[in-house]
Amino acid sequence: MGEPVWQELLRLRLTERNARESAFSPIIEQYRKLAQQTKLLKERNASLLRAVGSVRPGPSSPPASSGAVAPSGTSEDNPVRAAYMASLESQISALRDELATVYKTQGQNAQRLLSMNETLREKEELARVDSETLRTTRDEIAVLRRKVDQHNELMAEKDRTVQILHDEISTLQLELGQIEDRNQILTKDNAKLLQRWLDAKQVEANKMNEANEFYENMRSRHQTVLTWRDGASDKNGVDSASQSSVSGNEDGMEEEEPPQKKDGTPSPAEKAVDLTPNG
Repeated sequence: MGEPVWQELLRLRLTERNARESAFSPIIEQYRKLAQQTKLLKERNASLLRAVGSVRPGPSSPPASSGAVAPSGTSEDNPVRAAYMASLESQISALRDELATVYKTQGQNAQRLLSMNETLREKEELARVDSETLRTTRDEIAVLRRKVDQHNELMAEKDRTVQILHDEISTLQLELGQIEDRNQILTKDNAKLLQRWLDAKQVEANKMNEANEFYENMRSRHQTVLTWRDGASDKNGVDSASQSSVSGNEDGMEEEEPPQKKDGTPSPAEKAVDLTPNG
């Protein structure tokens, strides 16, 4: 199970610090032990020297004969033996103290080992939880990155679409401006054409009115002539020449055709009639 990066870095730094601080620990421990042994040996040598000095014969004592046996320390009150025994007992006591210290240190180390095992188990559990959380977080980050990439692609596509739409809108605005200009021109042309058409229709209406007035005038004159003819036929004293002339005029009036119109305008004959002296 892989540990997080910061935990691994912290562990490496602690290991380096411990290795740096405990690089000379074995040498220091050996020097301490040597110093203790040197102290014990010095004390034992001093005791032995004191014991030898106490048993060395003085200058006034007679020299021992060749057959005489020197006091070798077989007696129980030999100071050398007593000093040696005292040195050994002190060494045994020191070793016992050191053994007790070692047992105590071993117990402390065992207790520390149990505590460190418990701490290690807790740390491993925390590391497992952190690793699971890290894995889940990495999966979520991967999913979010994919979503971000998709959103970026979507936004890029939208930007391209918006640019295309802007171009189309600009083109349509130009076309709309051209169409509006053309509509204004056509509106002006239509107004001019309408005004010309109205003027033409007004002229035609005026001509129709003139033709109608001419027709009414001619009709009224024709009716006057008919009335006058009827009045003349009732008179008995009218001479034949007058009757013939009147009848000739009447025949001329009867043979006169009504004015003809073409597209609402009077014919040239009507205009010629309008120029008669009677009119």
